[in-house]
Parts: sequence; structure tokens; C-alpha cells
Amino acid sequence: MALFTIDDVENLSRADIKKIYSEHVNPGLASMMGLLNFDRVYVKAQGCYVWDAEGQKYLDFLGAYGALNLGHNPPEVLEAIKKVSQKPNLLQATINPYAAALAHNLSKVAPGNLKHSFFCNSGAEAVEGALKTARAATRKQKIISCDGAFHGKTLGALSATGRDKYKGPFLPLVPEFETIPFGDLDALEAKLKGGNVAAFIVEPIQGEAGIIVPPKGYLKGARDLCTKYGALLIVDEIQTGLGRTGSMFACEQEDVAPDIMCVAKSLGGGVMPIGAFIATDEVWERAYSGMERCLLHTSTFGGNTLACAAGIASINAIKEKRLAERAAELGDYFLNRLKGLKEKFGIIKEVRGRGLMIGIEFEPPVKGFINRITGGVINKLYEEFTGALVAGELLNKHRIITAYTLNNPNVIRLEPPLIVTKEDIDQVIDALEDIFTRYRGFMGMTLNAIKSAASSILSK
Repeated sequence: MALFTIDDVENLSRADIKKIYSEHVNPGLASMMGLLNFDRVYVKAQGCYVWDAEGQKYLDFLGAYGALNLGHNPPEVLEAIKKVSQKPNLLQATINPYAAALAHNLSKVAPGNLKHSFFCNSGAEAVEGALKTARAATRKQKIISCDGAFHGKTLGALSATGRDKYKGPFLPLVPEFETIPFGDLDALEAKLKGGNVAAFIVEPIQGEAGIIVPPKGYLKGARDLCTKYGALLIVDEIQTGLGRTGSMFACEQEDVAPDIMCVAKSLGGGVMPIGAFIATDEVWERAYSGMERCLLHTSTFGGNTLACAAGIASINAIKEKRLAERAAELGDYFLNRLKGLKEKFGIIKEVRGRGLMIGIEFEPPVKGFINRITGGVINKLYEEFTGALVAGELLNKHRIITAYTLNNPNVIRLEPPLIVTKEDIDQVIDALEDIFTRYRGFMGMTLNAIKSAASSILSK
């Protein structure tokens, strides 16, 4: 049987790609992406834009869930990778100077006394390492996380993730994990009082729950409670970090220094997969001190040369371009314009977020007779697919890429690269206004989506 070459892949049609993906990767995902024409073939990407095989230009306001703070294919990151392309990439029989330099840089930009970094390949792996480190450092077992949280889908990270839909098929999960309501300090204290708590892991803003911003002072209160009861505070900055919310890390906005912090996504500049957790000297020493314990947690590909070079370039570019400050300024502008749409269209329930991490939640669109005679099925349908309907309209009619949040599909997320312009933001506002004006409600949007899905199926 012939094997594909890179040149072969370049010449595959859209139909070919979907067929091969369905046969050898994930059939359900291929079908889902195809329904609303999300299975387009994109052939070029730069900055905030991508181009499809037909030469059409798209504005990317999904930003790979916060992994593209520098945009697509940032030249600084590509140049850094090119500079080290002839160096040993994987060589465990020595100490990698690029890993050392990246760890140094992270310690300089991280809050508080965070000092020691462990490098891995993804956010989920960073969370896994942070959870293991907390247990090793404290000799306690219990991990507290929040309802609606998303920390990843590997077994330990999933145990701290707060949506049953993703947990159910994999039960039983790792024991001694418990959840509490996000933003509730009384609930946190009640758990901490019970003792045996190794750590409380929390997102400064819950991304997949629907861009949920906690009450002011929540992180500071959590820090104080963890200190009081001898538990570690793990802050998951995988999506919020590296400038996304208007500061280098979101926890800095409440002057909070965690014991362990998780980073990933934009750390690789949108080019290389890399994640990390960074811990204080005290935590690291208690978990991994000396030669006897230094190899308790390792990774073959973690800290490789190419990924670390990308990380070094990414942090420097984010600082030099003042992208955190840019996110704060443009985020305020974007939020104000979206709130203007909310005042105009009843379809929008709430606009929330910070910096360039923004969510739009929609009102339940169907009430009364139709919903009653279907036993609530109509509302349930919209709760799962409202965000997808709006995202489909933005893509197919306006060539703007967005998506809904995993734990709340009634919310669309807006997380563009931090290099975005006001003109790009205005384009999204105009597109949303056109959609809400044209349809006036979700029934028309639903019928149009059904028609698009049928056309898509028949044409492939």
C-alpha cells in the first residue's frame, strides 16, 4: 500500500481529506465539522488571517483557544526555530541550555517567587505535573477544583475538570478530587477546614465554562485561605496567561502569587507544542529535592530545543510588543462595543470577559407553546447548539472564525491574536449586528443552518 508524502497531502481535495480523516482519525468529528462547512481546507496563515484553497481570506477570532497571542506564524518565533534547527533537539545525556534559558525567563515574568519550571508538551500535561507536585510536596491527597472548570482531558486533569459530560465515560477517575462552586470562598474554606487538602487548582477566569469572571477579590481570598490552612494554590494560566487578559498573567491583577502556576498554549508562539508548570523553590525542594527524587517526574519530549527556542522568542515578543497592555486597551473597546449590541438585541443575555478573552452568552431562544409541546426538547437543543449556530453564520456569511465554549455551548468565545486591530474588531461587530438584524431570533438561523447542512451533505 502506498504511503502519503508531503507533496501528496498538498494535492488532496477537500473531499479526500474528509474521507481519510473519517477513516483514520475521528469520524464523528469529521461529520460535525462538515455540517456547517467547518471542514474547509486552509492553505495559508499569517497574523490574524487565514486563507482557504479558493483564495478567500478569513479573520481568526478563535485564536486556537488562546494559543495564538502572537498570531499565526509569527516571524520572531519562526526565526528562533530556524536558528536552532541544526542543534540537537532531543539529547537526554546533557543539560539543555535552551530549557535553562526559558526557565530563567519564565521566573522573571512570573508573579511572586515562582522559580523552577518543568517543561512538557501541552496544558493538560502541565496540570498533571502540577497536581503530582502538590501531592508530593505536601504529602496530602485531596485536590479541590471548581464546577465548570476545564483543566484538560488526561486522567488527572480530567478529574479536576468540572463537567460530567467529559468525565462519565472514564469513571472511576483519580480519587480524592472534589469540586466547589467557582467564586465561592465560603465553600472553599469549608473544604480546606476538612484537612488533607494538597491543593486548590483554579482558573483566574473560567474559559470553557463560558468566560466566567469571578467576583473581585476571589483569587486574593483563595490565596489567603490556602495559606491559612496549609494547602497549595495552583493557578491555571494556560488560557489566561501571557498577556491575554491585560496583564502578563491574570492572577497579577489581584496581586496574587501562586505556589504553582500552569502555562502552555501561547508559550510556543502558536508554532511549537510546549507547556510548563512553575513552582516556588520551597515547593520544588519538598517534591523533588536531591538526586534521589529529581527524576520522579520526567518527559521525553519536554524541554526540547525547538520548543524552548519558540518559548524564549514568544515571551520576548510579547514583552517587547507590549501585548498585555494592548489586550487591556482593545479589550475595553471590544467589550464596550459588544455591550452596545446587547442593549440593541434581546438575543444577547450577557457579555463578559477581560482583555481579549471575551464571551457572548445568548438568551434561551425558544419559550412558550413550541417548547412545551416538545417537552423542553427545543430549549435543550438550543442550549447545546446556539453558539455553533452563531459561529456558523460568522464563518459562512462573514468569513470570521469563532467557536463556542466546551462547558457552555450557549456562549461563543472571542479570543483573537493580541496583535488584532480596532478595524478587525469593528468587522466582527458589524457581522454580529448583521446576523442579529437579519434573523431577529434563532428559528430563522436554525432553518438556515439546516439548509446549509443539507447542502453540505449533498455536495460532498
